[in-house]
Order: sequence, then structure tokens, then C-alpha cells
Amino acid sequence: MRELVIRFLLGGVVVSIFAVLGDIFKPKSFAGLFGAAPSVALATLVLTSMSDGKQYAAMESRSMVAGAFAFTAYAMACVHLMMKNKIHARWSASLAIVVWVVVAFGAWFSFLR
Repeated sequence: MRELVIRFLLGGVVVSIFAVLGDIFKPKSFAGLFGAAPSVALATLVLTSMSDGKQYAAMESRSMVAGAFAFTAYAMACVHLMMKNKIHARWSASLAIVVWVVVAFGAWFSFLR
């Protein structure tokens, strides 16, 4: 129960900080980027470090970086399929999952195993 309360409070504080950063920077549509993912990742790393130690938290942070690269490749593939090839968003997202899987498992196999 204590961990849930800490996670709730820490997550709320970090989300608020990133929301303020999002309001400061331009364009305003960029603000959503600061709202969720970084704050959840930071809160998770702090709690992981407190409960499982710094070594485990370091391993988790490397996994998050690999996931960010895989997501970036996925997003780029979606944009390419929709903008250049004029494929509907539903099909672009479905096809780009293959790119995400290849990059994610490639990063795991190369760096994280």
C-alpha cells in the first residue's frame, strides 16, 4: 500500500513538472510529449531504485532507451507509410508494428541480453 501511495504522489508531482515544461515550450502541441511518458518512466525508475536497487534500475533504464528507439522507428514507419505511400492510418499502424518488433528485439539481442 505504501508503494502505491508513493507512486501516486511521485507520479503526480513529475507529471505536473512536465506539464509546466510543456506549457513553456512552443508549439503547444509539443506539450503532450512532456505529459505522460517521461513522468511515468521517471517515477518507475525512482520506485525501482528504492525497492530493487540501483543496478536493477540501471538495467530498466537501458530497456526504456531501447524501447524509445523502437517506438521512434515505429513512428517514422507510420509517417512514411501514411505520407509517402498514402496508406490508411489503421493499416500503417498495423504494418509498422513489424518495424517495432524488429528494432525492439534487435536492440535486446544486441545490447540487453
